[in-house]
Amino acid sequence: MGIYLGIDTSNYTTSAALYDADSGDMRMQKKLLPVRENSIGLKQSDAVFAHVKQLGGLIEALFTETTISPDMICGIGVSCWPRRLAGSYMPCFLTGEMAAQAVAGVLRVPLFRFSHQEGHIAAALYSAGRLDLLQKECIAFHVSGGTTDCLLVSPGQDGCIEIFCAASSLDLKAGQAIDRIGVKMGLHFPAGPELEQLALQWTGPVKVYPVIKGADCCLSGLENQCLRMLENGKSREETACYCIRFIQATLEKMLEAVLRQYGERPIIFAGGVMSNRMIRQYFSQKYGALFAQPQYSADNAAGIAVLAAHGINNTSQTKPAK
Repeated sequence: MGIYLGIDTSNYTTSAALYDADSGDMRMQKKLLPVRENSIGLKQSDAVFAHVKQLGGLIEALFTETTISPDMICGIGVSCWPRRLAGSYMPCFLTGEMAAQAVAGVLRVPLFRFSHQEGHIAAALYSAGRLDLLQKECIAFHVSGGTTDCLLVSPGQDGCIEIFCAASSLDLKAGQAIDRIGVKMGLHFPAGPELEQLALQWTGPVKVYPVIKGADCCLSGLENQCLRMLENGKSREETACYCIRFIQATLEKMLEAVLRQYGERPIIFAGGVMSNRMIRQYFSQKYGALFAQPQYSADNAAGIAVLAAHGINNTSQTKPAK
């Protein structure tokens, strides 16, 4: 089946990966985009500039650390849109698409275009050792700074996967809430890892009341609740724990609603927020849910390389649904 190069240029991370479809081995290089102190993200123009500076060096390092030569590459995958939906667009992904198109043209190999979301799902399945679920129906949560979705994933025509959003956040996304609250506490962006370390130090009880409308959720109130806790003298540790448990309870309510409507299916969690150990432990123990290892939960190009190898898109001209 050969070796495939994956490229992902999200609003958080520059990433490139080499996937050996015969052995299952994965090599990956990635680097966070630089964010100023006390900032909660980058403007798209700044993200594009950062990717231009970082991507070439990462691809060079990827090939330097291995004996793989460019002539061994059978195809290239790249994330081109946040989600495979009409109007789903972020300029930062143009950086990776331009590089992938150039490399594919020089090497004369197929170019496969995917969504960033599809890459997250594939990376989680690869990490969990369940790539077989690309050909089966499953429930996938994609929880990150830009997305809090519960997705129905199924095999489509010609080897493609189809994604239907069964539930979503109606306002703030989980990763946004974590980053905003964390930065207000003086943590670094992205704030997830440091917020988790604070939360793990809290051993007392917390009571949370998630806001659910049907199967969808609302997270905008979480930021205000956490800020009030800090203003009222609650510790950073308790506030961090409250934030994470609120998101955990919200995801569970969404999952319960989707299971009632669509029935039991394998459950996979993907996205940067899902590298949180507290949430991972809860859902894996109670629901038998599958999780990616942390390096495959945060933004990465591994899933994009896997999808290219599996030929999920059978044409280099695939575009978002109209």
